[in-house]
Amino acid sequence: MTTPDPSPTRAVRTAYQRIAVDGDPNVWITLLDEEAALERAREVEDDLARGEQRPLAGYVFAVKDNIDVAGLPTTAAHPGFRRVAERTATAVQRLLDAGAVLVGKTNLDQFATGLVGTRSPYGVVRSAVEPQRVSGGSSAGSGAAVGAGLVDFAVGTDTAGSGRVPAAFNGIVGVKPTLGLVPADGVLPACPSYDTATVFARDLALAATVTRTMAGPSDLDAHSRPWPASAPLAAPERPVVGVPRAEDLSALSPALREAFAAACRRAESTGAVLREVDLTVFLRAARLLYDGGLVAERAYSFGRFLAENPDGADPSVASIAERAGRVSGVDVVAAQQELLELTAAGRRLMDGVTALLLPTAPEHPLIEDVQADPLVVNARLGTYTNFVNLMDMAAVAVPAAHVPGEGLFGVSVVTRAFEDQVAVDLAARLMDVPTAQVFDEAVPLAVFGAHLRGQPLNTQLQALGARFDGSIRTTGDYRMHALPGTPAKPLVSRVAPGTGAELPGELWLLSTQALGELLTTLPRPLALGRVDLADGRQVLGFTGQPTGREEDITASGGWLAHLTARHRPVDAPGADPALQPA
Repeated sequence: MTTPDPSPTRAVRTAYQRIAVDGDPNVWITLLDEEAALERAREVEDDLARGEQRPLAGYVFAVKDNIDVAGLPTTAAHPGFRRVAERTATAVQRLLDAGAVLVGKTNLDQFATGLVGTRSPYGVVRSAVEPQRVSGGSSAGSGAAVGAGLVDFAVGTDTAGSGRVPAAFNGIVGVKPTLGLVPADGVLPACPSYDTATVFARDLALAATVTRTMAGPSDLDAHSRPWPASAPLAAPERPVVGVPRAEDLSALSPALREAFAAACRRAESTGAVLREVDLTVFLRAARLLYDGGLVAERAYSFGRFLAENPDGADPSVASIAERAGRVSGVDVVAAQQELLELTAAGRRLMDGVTALLLPTAPEHPLIEDVQADPLVVNARLGTYTNFVNLMDMAAVAVPAAHVPGEGLFGVSVVTRAFEDQVAVDLAARLMDVPTAQVFDEAVPLAVFGAHLRGQPLNTQLQALGARFDGSIRTTGDYRMHALPGTPAKPLVSRVAPGTGAELPGELWLLSTQALGELLTTLPRPLALGRVDLADGRQVLGFTGQPTGREEDITASGGWLAHLTARHRPVDAPGADPALQPA
């Protein structure tokens, strides 16, 4: 993860220097006074000096201007809507409490309706990489602020792709979590059933960490949801990745199809098995957001306001709201029922598939092309993103290519609900960068034998979505015995101080449900008990008490060393003939 500046005040000064020199003023709707940001940075430094934990200290961030921050105006890119927020959205407050310093609120497609970044009276937001092309919307300013390096990360929102398309068009990472994982209180709704806060960052690990910081239920948001006990905590080593058929990629130019093919080859090179998936039901669901009854949620969210305040309204947004207001209740129910059927069909297509790998957007349009045909170009940009929230899925968008003459191209890893960690892990493999956790609650489990990586029972851990957390050693108070049976496995037992040895092992993180399922597979005399580690931690681990008939292999220095000794040729230096297989 990108290292934060150890001095929050210096981080703030650096951010304002960049904004003054390189910043597009259309990125911002409200930019805080530098001294106000510095005052907050000094408060963070005082907290650190008192020994308080501020894990995001040294990072500077921005927030999309449809999200409330106490004392600052929220405009949703409509001057007539401007109001000063009395409280800060829970998700943003969690970032402030973690020590991140806010510098401003960013421009957006009005009322978060659009994927282009041109639908704002505060100006067109340009791509930070190709200024003649759009930044992508509706979180246009948030994406551009990160893409230009003005802030370390930014918060956006996503209903139809607004937390992913700007990532593609600015060459950065966008994490769109499962609906409800990040509380939405204080977030002005666009489609309240399908909205979520999102994170943009140049660094995937930072984006995951910020998402983890924001996540968790809130009593103020009826839509918020906790992590379920069954949530997988890691991607499998050999994931099955679903990719579109050739006919599902017809929206891409030949050059972008080749860029996508290159991303697929990268996925294969990381160990993924590619499987073609028919996207028809997903693409049909995508069209329901604007072309079906579900668009009525736009009228619910801001239709009346625009009807009563036409001055300052973007024409495209106003036309969408007006049309949404004419949708009947019967049409809404019909669309909801169709979506349920399409979602069920999509889940059947995902059987045996770990994740989908899709283009984030089929093109990176020029600003002039969007202005010439705003509705049609915008609609095309949601081809591969619109369905994700409708079908309750998670996604991570990452850069893939910069194609001469065609702009920036990105891909998205799309997973089932609450498989956010799987999406982050697979995205990290695509980018060849370290991953990070997007969850907080997990049970550490120490393993010492057949569940180690590369050993025969490790597949049990992977199938349960367990996550490798590093190598460990016990204190010197343990002994290891070899158990009979197939596959071979050891028994680790605690002994009197001074009569044991430090034993090497691995620490894995599991959900509580996965741990329960694993326990049902343990044969006697193995059991779950407390294990003291050399670094002072106490964790759960596979332990037990020997009967006295098992071979004591403590002196071998661990299970892997024991296996190596068993299979060493008899005439090898140090080989013990008694350890050779019969």
